[in-house]
Amino acid sequence: MVIKFLFDRVVAFFGLLCLWPVILVTAILVKVKMPGGPVFFVQKRVGKDGKLFDCHKFRSMTVKHSGSTVSVAGDSRITPFGAKLRHYKIDELPGLWDVLVGNMSFVGPRPDVPGYADRLTGSDRDILNLRPGITGPATLKYRLEDEMIAAFVADIRAGKYEELKKAVAVVPDFSGMSDQEIAVWYNDNVIYPDKVRLNCYYYHHYSFIKDIQMILATVTGKKIHYAGEEI
Repeated sequence: MVIKFLFDRVVAFFGLLCLWPVILVTAILVKVKMPGGPVFFVQKRVGKDGKLFDCHKFRSMTVKHSGSTVSVAGDSRITPFGAKLRHYKIDELPGLWDVLVGNMSFVGPRPDVPGYADRLTGSDRDILNLRPGITGPATLKYRLEDEMIAAFVADIRAGKYEELKKAVAVVPDFSGMSDQEIAVWYNDNVIYPDKVRLNCYYYHHYSFIKDIQMILATVTGKKIHYAGEEI
């Protein structure tokens, strides 16, 4: 993956060089529209070979919140301006620095928090041989993850379980669970395992051409065919 390594460094350098005005304006807007907190959200994530690194994003949430890593569209923790940053993936721009210094790649599995990475077992741990990516097959498939989780919660509240029964063997009793608890369950039992599957496929079927296609799909918002499905 020498070509991938060189591509990441060169493109990240020129990306920062060209996009610094956008990054600067966004940083100012975050400070103005979300006062009382830092411009950047910095969190320890699991990188290549399981090593922790500081992952950088523009802050999109209020300073004081529950700390859950699973969010849904309309989540009260996400500010109106933060929702726009997340929807258009502008919050990911600081990740160019993480790519430049070698902690991340443009394409790869999203960097997990330690609690999720620790769940990987057997061949699923092959994912840790990769640098985390700003985008990737799982990121593309779940590019509107917040909205998808919100729709799932709404369906559960409406008693719609048909699609869920196709995805999991046992459907739990959601009646005593809060919306946030339902969101976490859906992420942990449906979305996260599917992301692991896609990321493992990426590891075992790596293609630089596919990397370019996924980057273009991320920028244009278009879908591509990958691993036998449209993402």
